[in-house]
Amino acid sequence: MGASLSASYERCRALHRRHGRTYYLATLLLPRWKRRHVHALYGFTRYADEIVDAFDDSTPERRAARLREWGDRFFSGDLDDPLLPAVLHTIEIFGLDRADFERFLRSMAMDLTVAEYQTYDDLLGYMEGSAAAIGTMMLPILMAGDRPARTQAAGDRLAGTRARDRVTPMRAAGDRPAGTHAAELAREPARQLGLAFQLTNFIRDVGEDLERDRLYLPVEDLDRFGVTVSDLRAAHRAGAATGPIRELIEFEVARAQRHYELAVPGVAMLAPTSQACIRTALLLYRGILDEIAAVGHDVLAKRARVPLPRRLSVAAGSLLTPPGHPVPSASV
Repeated sequence: MGASLSASYERCRALHRRHGRTYYLATLLLPRWKRRHVHALYGFTRYADEIVDAFDDSTPERRAARLREWGDRFFSGDLDDPLLPAVLHTIEIFGLDRADFERFLRSMAMDLTVAEYQTYDDLLGYMEGSAAAIGTMMLPILMAGDRPARTQAAGDRLAGTRARDRVTPMRAAGDRPAGTHAAELAREPARQLGLAFQLTNFIRDVGEDLERDRLYLPVEDLDRFGVTVSDLRAAHRAGAATGPIRELIEFEVARAQRHYELAVPGVAMLAPTSQACIRTALLLYRGILDEIAAVGHDVLAKRARVPLPRRLSVAAGSLLTPPGHPVPSASV
């Protein structure tokens, strides 16, 4: 693998380690050759998110323009950006679907114009791109039993390409080879796991999102429990949730748990070498909901975290669990 391609993978790994600690820990249970491709896709999603959430003086319009420009370079296969070689290499090896990346970037653009969602169906429309698409774009990597034979050839091709040149553009949706029956069966659980992870983050990060003038809990749910955005802001400033806010969060936790339950069957559908990783990620993210429940669903007092000893215990247990073994039921 060329130096620039190796550097690109390392850049993605560093982004993942810095910003996605729970999932990064889980990826350590993957074979090394598979792990770097997961880092590449995480790097892609994180970099797009950083464009949207840039803490500078740029206007939403300017950030939207940056996102479009970066997306155009990505879809054309331009190697000028130091992050993209690893992402494009991963796409070429696994024949990933352009539609998943298009959906993701559309949802990132929504963050610049949409501050709240009226219904859960509205929020799902956003999460189809921001979360479900990530689950399905990861699936070909996680389903792979052996290192693809074309890995080295693709790496040699990218390593010999000058930065100003372009690689073969991504396959359009529908142009990729038909997936196996097993992959098609695993697609819906992968989608559900992406939704579960995203909703868990939304529940945990209510206060942080309010600071960005965003709300990812449906307005109809706030209305159901008699909570207003002003109530949430006041509770965030006070560092303590009111009774109605706790009831709202309990409702959202139950909803997230349903997504996890729909995702659980998919773990056993993955390649045996991927199951410990995804089992760990599922249990640790679901564990965030356990931590929220343990403090009476007050997500505004402090950020819910799974303690490090528990994280290490879950990872070790997953590593020792035979492939295909059922994932334990939720404790809340």
